[in-house]
Parts: sequence; C-alpha cells; structure tokens
Amino acid sequence: MNWDDMRLFLAVARAESLTGAGKALRLDPATLGRRIARLEEGLGVALFARSPRGYGLTEAGERLMARASEAEQALTEGVEELRGQEGQLTGAVRIGAPDGVANYLLPQVAAAICDRHPGLEVQIVALARVFNLSRREADMAIAVSPPKTGRLTVQRIADYQLHLAAHRDYLAAHPPIRDLADLAGHRIVGYIPDMIFDRELDYLAATGVERVALGSNSVSVQLNWLRTGAGLGIVHDFALPAAPGLVRVLPDALALRRSFYLIRHGDDRKHPRLTRFAGLLLEGLREELLRLEGLA
Repeated sequence: MNWDDMRLFLAVARAESLTGAGKALRLDPATLGRRIARLEEGLGVALFARSPRGYGLTEAGERLMARASEAEQALTEGVEELRGQEGQLTGAVRIGAPDGVANYLLPQVAAAICDRHPGLEVQIVALARVFNLSRREADMAIAVSPPKTGRLTVQRIADYQLHLAAHRDYLAAHPPIRDLADLAGHRIVGYIPDMIFDRELDYLAATGVERVALGSNSVSVQLNWLRTGAGLGIVHDFALPAAPGLVRVLPDALALRRSFYLIRHGDDRKHPRLTRFAGLLLEGLREELLRLEGLA
C-alpha cells in the first residue's frame, strides 16, 4: 500500500462519488474506480457501499478514513517542518457550513487568511444540512446549534441577528405594515417547512405566519427573491449589505438572535495546524460579523 492509494480513497470518501473525486483529482472516474477496487481487493475488505446515489463508506471504510485523515494531517505538518514553514499554514482545509455563512461571511474571511498564508487551500462546502465530521465530510463545520452526540469539540463563534426585511419597491407597492398582524396580507419568503434541518432555522415561527408562499432551503435563493421585491422574509443582518434596497420591517417588534458554533472532530486537538487555522477562522468570523452588522 502507498500514500497515493490513501489520497484517492480520501477523495472518494469526501466526494461520495467517483465523478466528484475525479474532478478534484483531475483523474478519469473509470480509472479512479479501478484504483479503488484494487485497494479494496488488496485489503480484503469493502470500503464503499456502491449505490445509484454514489459511494458511501462501509463500517470498515469509516475506520480507515479516520486513520487516513490523521495520517494526512501528520504528513502535512511534517512537510511544513521540513520546509521550515512552521509559521505558515499549508495544504487544504475543508469547511462545511450552511449557505448563509458560506455565501456572506466565509469567502472574505477565508481569503484574508490565505493572504497571510499563501500555501493554504481553503475549501468551502455549502450544504443545507448537518455535516458528519465522523465521516470526515469536512475538517471542521459551522453550525447553528451545538451537537448533542459524537466525539466532537464545540466552540461558540458569536451571536448574530436577524430581522424581517423587504425591498423598498415591494413596501411602496403593497399595504403598509404597522404590526405583525398585518403580515397576513403579504407574500412571505422563507424556508420550505419540511426541509428545515435545524429548529433554530424556524424563523417564521416568531411571526405567527403559517404559510410560506415562496420557499427554498437556500438562504441565497430567499435573499434573491427579496431583492427582486417578491415579498417579505427573515434576513441575516450580516447579509443586508450585500442586498442594497432591502430594509428592515418592524425591527422593534421582531428581532431574532441566534449563535454560530465551530465544530471539530475530537481527535483534531492533536493537530496544531488545524488548531491554528480554527483560531484564525474564529477571529476572522467574529470581526466580519461585527463589521457587516454595523453596516446593516
């Protein structure tokens, strides 16, 4: 067995498909599939459960992924030491996050970290669901509520605020909104109710509104609807500077506060590289939240 086999294994495990891993590795999916099959044959165990949905890890695959990820981190740190780059972060770090954070906070924070560490590669995976760090879908994840189970470490990043908002053009063209009861006569933008993956995202429960006329599991889609004057919806304050024309509605009557948490695998405390990156990420996110909410 060689490290290249582990590199391919990790790519397929993270992408959960030959096509996705092949794109990342710049390798033909058929060739990649043969390499994975040879690896499994050499080990005498199935690492993946194949299905029309892709490649899912078996129990043996999950055990190997945990060890291979540790080896990957150790190898990266060893290369940094040999190159005399102990002060510099290098290699790839993957962050999983809800799409609101991934679109309006992480890009500028990650770019600033990479400016200080040119050898670093930051990958942002935006998905409207909870990330499974035990399967190493990401090196770390941002969540809106702390996990209750698993060998994980949790750090609170910061609180953030949300308000009801609409475009000026929408407000000018529709009946005035003097209190929450008036919302019944307006078109509401929000999450698809049965696709809310965390109870902390059930923002409209505070409004008394029972029907979402325009629904999406994506914060970005919701914000784009609001920017076109399609209706009213709950918006992160930190996203408002990216949507000129949106204004808060009933800010005194409806103001929500939530928290972001940084989630890491428990074993990552042994890896100074990830710990240093996590510290930079926490600092950057807190500063960017203050800046954007100040602008809003």
